[in-house]
Amino acid sequence: MKQSAAERPDPTTQRKAAIARGAALEHTGKVRVEPIPDFDLDRTIFKTLEGSAARFVVTTRVGKEAHWDAAAAQAVQAEYEGARAAHPLPAVSAELMQFLVSECDFDVEHADGSFLDHLYFCFEYTVQHYPQQSALVMFLHSILGTGTNTFAMTADKIPALRKLMSPSDWTQVEAFPSVLRLLYAGPLRRELRDNAHRADAIDTISFHRVMDNEPITISGKDLWVALNYQLIHLVDFLPVANWATHQNDTSFILFRDLYDLLEKAGKREAHVDYTPGPTTRKMEGEPQGVGAWLTTLIPVSVSERMAAKSVTRFSERIGHSLDYKIVWAAA
Repeated sequence: MKQSAAERPDPTTQRKAAIARGAALEHTGKVRVEPIPDFDLDRTIFKTLEGSAARFVVTTRVGKEAHWDAAAAQAVQAEYEGARAAHPLPAVSAELMQFLVSECDFDVEHADGSFLDHLYFCFEYTVQHYPQQSALVMFLHSILGTGTNTFAMTADKIPALRKLMSPSDWTQVEAFPSVLRLLYAGPLRRELRDNAHRADAIDTISFHRVMDNEPITISGKDLWVALNYQLIHLVDFLPVANWATHQNDTSFILFRDLYDLLEKAGKREAHVDYTPGPTTRKMEGEPQGVGAWLTTLIPVSVSERMAAKSVTRFSERIGHSLDYKIVWAAA
């Protein structure tokens, strides 16, 4: 699926609901979730996954689409149109847009749409629900790499891109892919959770840029902003329905943990409403084969470890270090 960065796609109904309501939402009872016919994992950012078991698990999680109840879809559409009218989207500079069109290759990001569908969702959500920070960051958040070693541009174009952005926006865009991997890897989350009581005591954090392993150092304040951006990003990867059954989806695990971490640290600034769903594992409107059903039985702890090992392997393949160091301010 090829799109021009200059053409804003129409979001899916799930994305429209999230944007309109500023929330991570479960839509059980309003959708029927079915496998995508002839789904091809190699047309997604997960094409770089290796191993038949890992590819099967991911295929069962992303290779499906939601068919909405007509009345529910109409209600979401009305809410979304109201939100767009109340929160007009800022323009992206002509020079930056030209760079995106002519210098970048936006391959498929999600099973149900392109890389650009995801970027525009994050952009729109941020405009409305994190207005104190730049939405442009979320339009460009994966331009220096995704979590599975797909890249929209090459490293030699970094100087040209950097000139088209403010220093503060560049700080966040440059850091985003690295912070995402560090979150999945695990140690950073554990250290932040252990020190949530002194969230403001972070002086700096240093880590490595995904694209070329160059060192990056950002302030503690910028780290908390980065984590709020990550929370918005994860909203777009949550199951559309049957949350109790899909508790072990890796993006859902990370979303829940990051949401809780930001709450405990008093650092959740982005407006993201979230109410855990019922715990009863009862599938509604989502038929599954035996193989897909078995993947839902993987314990959350095992799924989390698998995700950490996967991101470590992806970084090893491109010579990217997952080492990081937090400098805490003196007491």
